[in-house]
Amino acid sequence: MNWSPRLAREDDIPALETLIPLSVHALQASDYSEKQRNAALGPVFGVDRQLVKDGTYYVVEHEGAIIGSGGWSKRESLFGSDRDRAGEDRALDPRHEPARIRAFFVHPDWARRGIGRSILITCEKAIQESNFRAIDLVATLAGEPLYAACGYSVVERYEIKISGGINLPGVKMRKYIGQ
Repeated sequence: MNWSPRLAREDDIPALETLIPLSVHALQASDYSEKQRNAALGPVFGVDRQLVKDGTYYVVEHEGAIIGSGGWSKRESLFGSDRDRAGEDRALDPRHEPARIRAFFVHPDWARRGIGRSILITCEKAIQESNFRAIDLVATLAGEPLYAACGYSVVERYEIKISGGINLPGVKMRKYIGQ
């Protein structure tokens, strides 16, 4: 199927807040424990309203329901929701700093049908049009194969520290784009 991402709107946020836990609990279960997933919901896996305000977050719908989301950022944060952030992030300099791929979630009933890839392609076009030369992201273990298949290389594997002494393995990846 040919998915057509559209820009997310503020009135999509309640649907995103429903989609994210569904996606995380179903699609991350083989890589992260229930304790890790629960601790990460909110600070790591959550809505970043700044992406919606910046016009860099997209959704895919089917029959009026949001079945996938994801975006990119021209701001400093590499991952996470806006839950604990005060104010806007610093804007990145596209001449010297990579853009960010951020917050991809797909409804479990729609996984592995090209929704994430369609959003990623849309993001990469917008990033290139914004004159960035590279893209960084932090992939989950479940998301790493998609990004690798789309030309992203592993930069670093590390643990994201979450409250209560819980850590979440993440994979920092990068892709250079032509300029």
